Amino acid sequence: MSKKLIWKVLLILGVIALSFWYAFPLDKRISLGLDLQGGMHLLMRVDTSNLSSEAKKDAVERALEVIRNRIDEFGVKEPLIQRQGEDEIVVQLPGITDRKRAIDLIGKTALLEFKLVSSDPEALKLALSGTIPDGYELKYVENEPLLVEKTVSLTGDALITAEVRFDQGNFGQSIVALEFNTLGAKKFAEVTAANVGRRLAIVLDGKVQSAPRINEAIPSGQAVITGRFSPEEAQDLAIVLRVGALPAPMYVEEERTVGPLLGQDSIKTGIKATIIGSCLVFGFMILYYLLAGFVADIALILNFLMILAGMGMFHATLTLPGIAGIVLTLGMAVDANVLINERIREELKLGKPLRNAISAGYAKAFSAIFDSNLTTLIAAFILFQFGTGPIRGFAVTLTIGLVASMFTAIVVTRVIFELLLMNKSFKNLPMLQLIKETKIDFIGKRRICYALSILVIIAGIIGFFVKGKAVYGIDFSGGQLQEYEFTKSIPIGDIRAGLSELGLNEASIQQVKENSKVVIIRTSSDTADVVQKSFEQKFPNNKFQVLRIEKVGPVAGSHLRSKAKWAIFWALISILVYVAFRFKHINFAIAGVLAIFHDILVAAGILVLAGRQIDLLIVTALLTIAGYSINDTIVIYDRVRENTRLMRKLSLKELINLSVNQTLGRTILTSGVTLLAVASIFLFGGEVLNNFSFCLLVGFISGVYSTVYIASPLVLAWQKNR
Repeated sequence: MSKKLIWKVLLILGVIALSFWYAFPLDKRISLGLDLQGGMHLLMRVDTSNLSSEAKKDAVERALEVIRNRIDEFGVKEPLIQRQGEDEIVVQLPGITDRKRAIDLIGKTALLEFKLVSSDPEALKLALSGTIPDGYELKYVENEPLLVEKTVSLTGDALITAEVRFDQGNFGQSIVALEFNTLGAKKFAEVTAANVGRRLAIVLDGKVQSAPRINEAIPSGQAVITGRFSPEEAQDLAIVLRVGALPAPMYVEEERTVGPLLGQDSIKTGIKATIIGSCLVFGFMILYYLLAGFVADIALILNFLMILAGMGMFHATLTLPGIAGIVLTLGMAVDANVLINERIREELKLGKPLRNAISAGYAKAFSAIFDSNLTTLIAAFILFQFGTGPIRGFAVTLTIGLVASMFTAIVVTRVIFELLLMNKSFKNLPMLQLIKETKIDFIGKRRICYALSILVIIAGIIGFFVKGKAVYGIDFSGGQLQEYEFTKSIPIGDIRAGLSELGLNEASIQQVKENSKVVIIRTSSDTADVVQKSFEQKFPNNKFQVLRIEKVGPVAGSHLRSKAKWAIFWALISILVYVAFRFKHINFAIAGVLAIFHDILVAAGILVLAGRQIDLLIVTALLTIAGYSINDTIVIYDRVRENTRLMRKLSLKELINLSVNQTLGRTILTSGVTLLAVASIFLFGGEVLNNFSFCLLVGFISGVYSTVYIASPLVLAWQKNR
């Protein structure tokens, strides 16, 4: 064994050892995303519009600190709280699914004020008739009207602490006990002493909680807030009062709540899709390439281990799209192995000895593998820059998988072959070949294919404009999605009737499958609380669980839509620049990008025509299609470049036709194997990933077609025009 080979073996063994070190134990190295373990993701906007220019400077930072302190007191394990942009704060609460309680806890301004109540009954009568005296405002407490002074006698800034107690004289009702600091206690004593007999309103965020009568001066600096609180409500109120008020009101721009049941189901379906997809890919490689396929499968196993190690090394979060990314990466990793094996097959047909054929196969396949993987990495990078949450998880998984696949395909499999070649009896490398050499005139059929593509794209565009805003999911259009699972299947007509009684006639209702227990409701505003109360009243014998609640405000929806468009734009520009640089001809780059654009339009159009909506996961799928579609195109471009040097007398048309025919088997095989992986996600990955995988299926099939019939002929057309 040569020293060079020994060093390669040691390198691989070192990578395997490091991979085990960083990958295991999985539960300590890799954390689950909210979509797998359940929890809440909130995007809050701090409204500083009413603050002066001097208070606005650090308002978001102060709000961030207040929220962090509230959540710490609430006791959430491993929360994420961070600033985003100029006036937004991202909050992630693993394991928390009581959305109303969490939103109230985080978003409550908690501005506590003590205001005196007018004791003049005549003034109150005037106020009720519409004439409110100057210096007063009309408020209500438990439907009782109160005429409250606008002047604040005392604020919550003077509080030392607030804690929950129980009023023994009122059936153990929960109350919140307050204690003021020295200055606050003095002020409170002065106010109560000067106003014995009057009522003092305790106002929280503009709402009167209670208005007890002052029977005597209170020098102790203590007070209580009553209001028929549940123990949880009293506890949360005490927390926000202890921590202090927010510097400005906050509004929920985006909410994604995943119930534990859906999280567990997502893990099960994700694992199932991974196992089935992997078995299909592994099985095909062994059946088709025999020993070479077995070598490729060893590389795929190491590839999977390296993905886990990479995620563990960077403490990445595993999301449901991330699981899809693992399955997809395994399918795409086969691409390099197929390309190498097909190159080795070609060299063997030329009569070269096995050692020379293997060496030449790797050498000739390298540039295509490098270029195609790098273009997909560009798409993954764009996804990470413009994506959020689970989308970034997908981008990270895809990136790690692509880097790992290059190492395993180029280095690991080569070392295994070199070790096998040390056995002198290893002289043959038999492989099956279902797709023989072809001599099809692909260029001659270009006009028919152009017309077919234009028809499909126009049909999609028409569908897009006819359906209007209904094309977009709530990520881009705004609104709320609610998903519930009932104990027993429920007629969709009963759901619709109940929503109509609530005035929600515009609500979209969908059952995941016919007679399913799972119901999805889409509305234009936040209606989850009233919908759930309606279900409890109308279906008392059919219990339900909240699977997920997603809400996106109009501002956030517009922002996400803009980011999606820019993501696709920059992905296309980046790929255009790279391909132009690598192949030294702008006509190759433009033809390749037009083919990508074709695949994106076809995938999106068929998605719309199939009645499916476009959301963030679909944009993820479209960018993945862009990265993968160019792979096959680059392989053909690489073969054209090679044939140009070898066959100088052939015309460009002849060169392109020859190159497409030579690589046709590889194009069909790699896309076919990747489609096996995508099909497993589509069939077994669950409802959340269904649209995503459907889009990939359409896009990858379109990618094979566009590589052969669009990208290649366009190179010739562009060259003629020049």
